[in-house]
Amino acid sequence: MKQFLEKFISTSAKETAERFSEREQLRRRVNALYNLVSNIYGSDKLVLRAGKLEVLDLMRSDNLEERVLALQRLVFEDPTLDELPDPDEIPELLAEIENEIADVIARRTVEEELEKKINERLQQRHEEYMKEVKMQVIKESAGPENAQTLKKLALLEKLEQKKLTTSAEDVLRPKNFDEIVGQERGVRALLSKLASPLPQHILIYGPPGVGKTTAARLALETAKKLKGSPFSKEGKFVEVDGTTLRWDPREITNPLLGSVHDPIYQGARRDLAETGIPEPKLGMVSEAHGGVLFIDEIGEVDPMLQNKLLKVLEDKRVYFESSYYDPHDPGVPQYIKKIFDQGAPADFILIGATTRDPESINPAIRSRCAEVFFEPLTPRQIEEIVKQAAEKLNVKLEDKVAEVISEYTIEGRKATNILCDAYGLAYYRYREQNEREILITVRDVYEVVQTSRMVPNVTSKASSRKEKGKIYGLGVAGFLGSVIEIEAIAFAAQNKEKGSFRFNDTAGSMAKDSVFNAASVIRKITGQDIACYDIHINVVGGGRIDGPSAGAAITLAILSAIQERAIPQDIAVTGEISIQGKIRAVGGICEKIYGARQAGIKKVIIPKENEKDVPTGLKGIKVVAVENVEEMLKHVFDNTEQPVSKLA
Repeated sequence: MKQFLEKFISTSAKETAERFSEREQLRRRVNALYNLVSNIYGSDKLVLRAGKLEVLDLMRSDNLEERVLALQRLVFEDPTLDELPDPDEIPELLAEIENEIADVIARRTVEEELEKKINERLQQRHEEYMKEVKMQVIKESAGPENAQTLKKLALLEKLEQKKLTTSAEDVLRPKNFDEIVGQERGVRALLSKLASPLPQHILIYGPPGVGKTTAARLALETAKKLKGSPFSKEGKFVEVDGTTLRWDPREITNPLLGSVHDPIYQGARRDLAETGIPEPKLGMVSEAHGGVLFIDEIGEVDPMLQNKLLKVLEDKRVYFESSYYDPHDPGVPQYIKKIFDQGAPADFILIGATTRDPESINPAIRSRCAEVFFEPLTPRQIEEIVKQAAEKLNVKLEDKVAEVISEYTIEGRKATNILCDAYGLAYYRYREQNEREILITVRDVYEVVQTSRMVPNVTSKASSRKEKGKIYGLGVAGFLGSVIEIEAIAFAAQNKEKGSFRFNDTAGSMAKDSVFNAASVIRKITGQDIACYDIHINVVGGGRIDGPSAGAAITLAILSAIQERAIPQDIAVTGEISIQGKIRAVGGICEKIYGARQAGIKKVIIPKENEKDVPTGLKGIKVVAVENVEEMLKHVFDNTEQPVSKLA
């Protein structure tokens, strides 16, 4: 019995405490609502409102039910409410009161915002437009959105959340100058012209995929950090491809320089079109103000547009014209008036990159720009780029992988693309076979090469052996040099002293002229008349030879065939042959030397007049400059080998 009483007393005490706690919470809730109502109406207005509704005594009461009743009358403005609420109904009544207060606050907020906007508009316009302003504010509050536009916005936001992983190009793009392989001289020249207190406009020449764009972007970032540099931290690098710079001669559209959107054309702002005011649209030259405008493939830009760009480079401003512009019209906005009267600022440094020859660029642009040449990449440099990319991809390379890739391209970008394709194959093999690390094999590279239908970049390769009647000449196309395999064979003429010549028709007329010059030189230095021979000269592959630069190589090939003297197959020759036996200067020496090095040539013989054109710091190849044929023969033929005549 005693235990039962104790349990009963304990339970009753607990229930009493809970009830007391609930009532105390309701009391605090009511106090909070009174504070909120006081904040909404203000203390003075609340007292007046309470007096009008006869609830002042109820508000000051200590009884919770009376205070709730007073709160009901205040919030709902209903003086007929006179029954005290039941204690169990108080939570529900308080919830209704809270909802009503929330509605009041919402209405107050909207009303305050509308009133604020209306007051702002009233300051700008007269009172007679009050109604119109009020409607405009309501319209703006509603906004231009509807169900369809909001749905499209939601879809767009959803698309924004979907992102692929970083592309291989972003990962492998050089982040500093040390990662740009093979262009040390070009980078140094670029920095010297851009990162100085007096930067110059620059033209960068070079084959594709050697780092011209990346070097220009890094050069600007370097220039920004130098003390005394004219470039600020906000200086932009605005990049555009010259092949995409399409414009309208009527100046309706010109993304490079900017254009004027006249009222009759689509594109002008509605308020300007209605008042007949033309609106200038600034172009990339103004966007690049204070920074660098980089035009890739600048040689592809329309010649007329290039001339217009020259005017901007001189004035450092862009001027606009329009027959619709009236400088005396008071309705013209100040920024439009300023642009038409003073022009738009366009003080920037132009950096143009091209894979074309310098002669194909507008001479006026060339005269205003410093010129920097980026060199073709050698196989060894391609291998270095591949290994550097493998480190960034965190993969291992099987032996010879870098060497195989270097056989199929001379572009750094193409080399990394091949590596990325091979990486994809290795990655799936790694996932399927649960290998410990990703290893790119030579087999992976060859599979990429086969599926992409690639062919080796260098088809003629030097060797240490010697051959009769065969020599490597040197040619150049654009910025890429290459070896030209020239072979000759000689037979005793079927009709004495009535020998014949046979030569590739596709090689070109200049090459045929070199054959006749070679015949005269051979007769002069040996006393042998090649009319006693039937000679067939072939340019392997049928490549066209533009210019006389193969004359010296053709002379050596014929002489080797006639005298049966072997020529080392790791020697290449370039130079024009004169009928007096002199070796004349030719063009493209740098490119030819790099092309020879790619083919594995150990020695290159060039005209003495081109000695100044030899690039410094060459490694892995020897360059010999000669003045005449006799001097050239000493570097080609073995002096211990005696000439043999087929007529002997």
